[in-house]
Amino acid sequence: MSTAPRLTALDALHRSLGATMTDFAGWDMPLRYASERDEHNAVRTRAGLFDLSHMGEITVTGPEAAAFLSYALVGNIATVGNGRARYTMIVQEDGGIVDDLIVYRLGETEYMVVANAGNAQIVLDALTGRVGGFDAEVRDDRDAYALLAVQGPESPAIMKAVTDADLDGLKYYAGLPGTVAGVPALIARTGYTGEDGFELFVAPEHAEQLWRALTEAGAPHGLIPCGLSCRDTLRLEAGMPLYGHELTTALTPFDAGLGRVVKFEKEGDFVGREALQAAAGRAESAPPRKLVGLIAEGRRVPRAGFPVVADGKVIGEVTSGAPSPTLGKPIAMAYVDAAFAAPGTEGVGVDIRGTHEPYEVVALPFYKRQK
Repeated sequence: MSTAPRLTALDALHRSLGATMTDFAGWDMPLRYASERDEHNAVRTRAGLFDLSHMGEITVTGPEAAAFLSYALVGNIATVGNGRARYTMIVQEDGGIVDDLIVYRLGETEYMVVANAGNAQIVLDALTGRVGGFDAEVRDDRDAYALLAVQGPESPAIMKAVTDADLDGLKYYAGLPGTVAGVPALIARTGYTGEDGFELFVAPEHAEQLWRALTEAGAPHGLIPCGLSCRDTLRLEAGMPLYGHELTTALTPFDAGLGRVVKFEKEGDFVGREALQAAAGRAESAPPRKLVGLIAEGRRVPRAGFPVVADGKVIGEVTSGAPSPTLGKPIAMAYVDAAFAAPGTEGVGVDIRGTHEPYEVVALPFYKRQK
């Protein structure tokens, strides 16, 4: 028997705005409000407002919280400063990626792990299963938070209109408690769009008040509500991986070109260490397929799973593809054989329903904002 999708605290508001809703990871979420291209361009040039309340928050507390997280995850969580955040991953014993995560240090012995919506329960179960022997507690806080994001070059000006928190002192990948439009929030300078922006963790009962205040403050700056569709094209242009596409349990962080998140030098053992050391060695001696960018010469759009071809042979597979509003052409991320991974490699194409469409191999990301 299928269960009804979960609703965020802003569900009625999204519907009143005419949003096209979609089932995403068991949640009913806004896909778009009007034109996804307009929403995408608003974030690149002005600002967009997102409801990301489907993400999974897990709190870890206790005297050995840092030691536990350093054991359970591939990063060195003990070196995360108070009020800072770190991008990391949780892997299986064989090194396969279970999920990519952001870990926020909220206090001396308190951390918040934010997992992708579709993996939140899996990550919660894995952390609960690994905490034995540590003086630490794992708590499911998914129902304790709504998550709103303001993204785009105008986001600092919009936020300054509704908070007196020290935004100028808030670095990228940091968070601080504050009040936004009268609502208590964790203000984080993080995002998934390639732009400057803020993610605001608040109690669900405050979500609508905050959304309306941000909408009002953002109106003079061109802020519009944005759905998951443009979030996907924004992250694709920024070369950011999406779980289930660029990241899977069949890949280690080294296979995904993200070996830098694995910290072998940290104290003590951690889950997957042995397998990841072997994967690191393989990546150095004989690189597996590499993640590259592809830009279409024509107009046909590649989709996940389409074969990448050269010299009449399959040399890889598209993991994500979409029209790029910023570049004005279809783009894709793909894993390809190392021999074809250098930018400018000629003769590479994508098999789109039997036709080999020519593509240019480029380094990621496709888009980088001007600081």
